[in-house]
Amino acid sequence: MADPVSLINWSLLALEPPGWGGVLLRGLMNSIEIAIGGYAFGLLLGIGGACGKLYGGPITRDLMECYTTIVRAVPELVLILLLYYAGTDALNSVLGLMGIGEVDISGLVAGIFVIGVVQGAYTTEVLRGAIKAVPAGQIEAARAYGMSPTKVMTRVTLPAMLPYAIPGLSNLWLIATKDTALLAVVGFSELTLVTRQAAGSTKSYLLFFCAAGALYLMLTLVSDVIIKIIERRARRGFVEQS
Repeated sequence: MADPVSLINWSLLALEPPGWGGVLLRGLMNSIEIAIGGYAFGLLLGIGGACGKLYGGPITRDLMECYTTIVRAVPELVLILLLYYAGTDALNSVLGLMGIGEVDISGLVAGIFVIGVVQGAYTTEVLRGAIKAVPAGQIEAARAYGMSPTKVMTRVTLPAMLPYAIPGLSNLWLIATKDTALLAVVGFSELTLVTRQAAGSTKSYLLFFCAAGALYLMLTLVSDVIIKIIERRARRGFVEQS
């Protein structure tokens, strides 16, 4: 009986046509681009959301609470469809009212925005918890030295909360790399979509989906190494609270 592995046409993974290896790698790079952009955008939203929840007025806190509650309550696939289609229509409607013609938003920009909005809600809660974990004495000492609220935030609070935030932020990064696969439903050529196209064209479903899984695993392993380096540097001189 023939070995099933020997029956796989490995030439289909070649980098040059008729192989699909190059297409898979380009899909992986698109996924990484969206993950990095969406994660960075979500981090900015999270910083603003956490500060709004902790230091904002009643209206700001209520708005941030609505944002985080709604985004975390609605399934991510539904959010992606709503933000992608409804967001594009809303933008073009606003531009139409301003007398500006419709714009064709690129899939990359739309993907980054969608992933960023989803990531921002979770990042807000991660950073809010990390900021609250900073010993109050450090902040009081900074204020006693006459630091402005902005300097207290940038020079004391943010650096001190980083060791508490990194575990949660690292998980969100890994989630961002997987959430890019959901953009396949809106036709963006990331890794999952091109894998489906390759598998459908060649009927080698097992080969291509295993290859895609291996690429996602490789991305996760590389990310874990980088995260551990960042966490080790962030925790230098950090003393665990008993």
